[in-house]
Amino acid sequence: MADFQFSIEIAAPPERIWAALMDVERWPEWTPTVNRAERLERNPLAVGSQTKILQPKLMPAVWRVTELDETTGFFTWVTAKPGIQVTATHHLDPIRHGTRVTLSLHYTGWLGPLMAWQLKSLNWDYLTKEANGLKQRCEREGPDAGDSSRPPLIRS
Repeated sequence: MADFQFSIEIAAPPERIWAALMDVERWPEWTPTVNRAERLERNPLAVGSQTKILQPKLMPAVWRVTELDETTGFFTWVTAKPGIQVTATHHLDPIRHGTRVTLSLHYTGWLGPLMAWQLKSLNWDYLTKEANGLKQRCEREGPDAGDSSRPPLIRS
């Protein structure tokens, strides 16, 4: 198995969830799976943007955005080391009472299947924790409840 996918329903509008996903440097505030996220450019996240991510139990990795479409709520980035490439996809689907968020990982390269198998439990753990952290973050009252030191995630 070189593919992992987890979906969750969040009682929040897609715009609020999209804003939280695009603010990658603040991911450590809502998911325990990211210790630090450092954007390597100062521009808004876009195709070609890179972010260095430090995660527990994993080597630091630079993720490069390969697809980003706010209108469809779709964002993909990749990281690679010799013999392996990991693609992470974030997809938002509006539903009746909020948004369905689907997070997925896909391993390729000659080491991809081996690494996916070796990290199977960690991948499932991280996908579920990230989805649940995003849910908690976005379902709170207001986009940034409890944090007055930074501007709101959603700008009118």
